[in-house]
Amino acid sequence: MLFQETADYYNRLEGISSRLEMIDVLTELFKKTKKNEIRNTIYMTTGLLAPPFAGVDIGIAEKLAEEAIATATGSEKQKVEESFKKTGDLGKTAEQFIANTKLRRMSKEKFEINEVFETLHKIATTSGEGSKDAKIKMLANLLAASSPLEARYIVRFALGQLRLGAGDATILEALSKAETGERTFKARLEEAYNICSDLGLVGETLMKEGTKGVEDFRVTLFNPIRPALAERLPTAEEILERMHGKAAVESKYDGLRAQVHVDKKNKKVEIFSRRLERLTEMFPEIVNAALKEINAQSAIIEGEAIAYDEATKQFHPFQETIQRKRKHGVEEKSQELPLHLFAFDILYLNGESYLKKRYEERRKTLERIVKGDGTIRFSDMIIATKPKEMERYFEEMVEDGLEGIVAKDLDAPYIAGARKFSWIKMKRSYKGELSDTVDLVIVGYYVGKGIRAEFGFGGLLAAVYNEKTDMYETITRIGTGFSEENMKMFKKTLEKIKSGKKPARVSSIVEPDYWVEPKYVVTVRADEITKSPMHTAGRHAEGEEEVGYALRFPRIVSNGIREDKSADEATTTKEIIEMFKQQRKTKVGEEA
Repeated sequence: MLFQETADYYNRLEGISSRLEMIDVLTELFKKTKKNEIRNTIYMTTGLLAPPFAGVDIGIAEKLAEEAIATATGSEKQKVEESFKKTGDLGKTAEQFIANTKLRRMSKEKFEINEVFETLHKIATTSGEGSKDAKIKMLANLLAASSPLEARYIVRFALGQLRLGAGDATILEALSKAETGERTFKARLEEAYNICSDLGLVGETLMKEGTKGVEDFRVTLFNPIRPALAERLPTAEEILERMHGKAAVESKYDGLRAQVHVDKKNKKVEIFSRRLERLTEMFPEIVNAALKEINAQSAIIEGEAIAYDEATKQFHPFQETIQRKRKHGVEEKSQELPLHLFAFDILYLNGESYLKKRYEERRKTLERIVKGDGTIRFSDMIIATKPKEMERYFEEMVEDGLEGIVAKDLDAPYIAGARKFSWIKMKRSYKGELSDTVDLVIVGYYVGKGIRAEFGFGGLLAAVYNEKTDMYETITRIGTGFSEENMKMFKKTLEKIKSGKKPARVSSIVEPDYWVEPKYVVTVRADEITKSPMHTAGRHAEGEEEVGYALRFPRIVSNGIREDKSADEATTTKEIIEMFKQQRKTKVGEEA
């Protein structure tokens, strides 16, 4: 397929404000794409060169792209910079300069999508001495042989700013429709995606092997499994009722969730975050421990990596643990702030998937194959059959400085990539506030007035994620809790992903000064959840057409963006509705 055709589809997607229309356009695109192109087409459409865990980042800076545009069109770099200041979009600038260049197009032959993808991949993986000049030359050659529209999307992609708004669920739905004519096979595609975390591989398998190939998908070592997620309930009684009177209750650690893949035969270990990013080089002590302390030929175990003081038996705060997520000075920091992995699950052992096995069996297996007294420990756990047992344990954990507890259904399988009541968290509450924080997706921002106008930032428009519709529904505007440093950081970060129109997957009545691509997550605390005609979170739930949910007195908890969570891992609409119901129960109880 010619990249020009792909660019035409991208142009159509840009003008769409409906998710259903987006699915239809993507379905058309996937139907036209050849079997040997579908994988790269999916990666490109989602703004990637490979699945997240592969760690391939194109890494083109704006200045480098400006030089490439100038070289490709025989223009002065200063003129490219001036145009960029006016458009605010280097892709649009590239389009204009390619359209107006007097240089003859380098080649009359048009690019196939695989050729464009492979060139961009080569640019991303070129390193070492002279790599900057080599990158500029490759990108300039690509642009010089492109049409204006192709240039727009090549530059945007190279900068990591493609911004088509197609989420994972939307891609899977379009793939289902393209292959089967219906959207219903999306559920099975999602199951395959949840155990391989590679949308391109899922699409390629579907197009090459049909639905049977997708149904035969298996867990593979070094392809991270999308993590299981916990629901939330406020009381031990409700948790035990959900779990039929008996539950495993684990400590909830405030660390970095880590999935550890081990291949003893080849002496290979890989560690992945909850966002499926590769963390292996950052945690050398866990890599060494995995080879020494796990008694298995191959395994995938899951746990929480956290800084722990062996002498005082105290856990360090999350702010200190997150410092270990770095690319430089790793050895020094690992000596200064060593991590322990508190393992809580096993997902794969010696070639066999453990996802469908009962939690009780998985935990026993984990305790059998891991020593448990070194760098890798077991998460603390009790079996509770009475609310008072769970409450006592909860209080002990909070007293020890932990977040709370996670109760697990002893009979439940591991449900990859989904939030179910087989895991339920209960976290410490704060007087006069919601019993838990919420993680919200930034969908817009405000310029601000008065002193804030100096920073070009006045606050955020934030949303929750609706899993059923694959949409982001607004729930609050956040205007408090920002330091000057915060305001500068948010302005700089959000300016790069701002949009002239509302993204197709955002549902909002409120209009911010600037819309942004739903990409970044922030943690927010509020006094309570209220009903609101201004916001769309839960607006159409339970027959309530005109009223949504909102947060009262919201404020940012930490100093910035949550790097360990993707937009689709934000608090869900369903969770907000449940929290609202529990809040009302609590109030009735207080009044009584």
